[in-house]
Amino acid sequence: MPKTLPVVDVSAPICCAPVSAAPMDDDAALQVALRLKALADPVRIKLMSILFTADDGEVCTCDLATGVGLSESTVSHHLGQLKKAGMVEATRRGMNVYYCARGDALNALRQVLDPNCCI
Repeated sequence: MPKTLPVVDVSAPICCAPVSAAPMDDDAALQVALRLKALADPVRIKLMSILFTADDGEVCTCDLATGVGLSESTVSHHLGQLKKAGMVEATRRGMNVYYCARGDALNALRQVLDPNCCI
C-alpha cells in the first residue's frame, strides 16, 4: 500500500527559524522540504527565472511555454506546483492566465536556509 503524503498548506511564505539556529522539528523540516521540492525541477527553475526577469513582472502561460519549449499544458502543470508552494501568483484575463513570481516567498525561504546570505 502506498504511503500517504501529508497535506500541508505551503501557499504562504515560510516562517520558521533558520536551519542553522537549532535542529528543526519535523513540521518545520516538512515546510522547508515541500517548498524546495516545488523548486527542484529544471523547468520550474527556468520558469522562475523568466518570471523574475520579465519587464512588466507578469508573463502569460503561452509565452512561458514558448520560453521553455514545452506545451502550455505541461507548463501549466509546473506553474500549478509552484503556485501550490506559494512561489507564484496567477491572474486570469479572459482565456489567458498571467503569472508573476512571489519574491517574498523566495526571500523567506532564503532566510530560512541561510540568514547571512546576501546581506
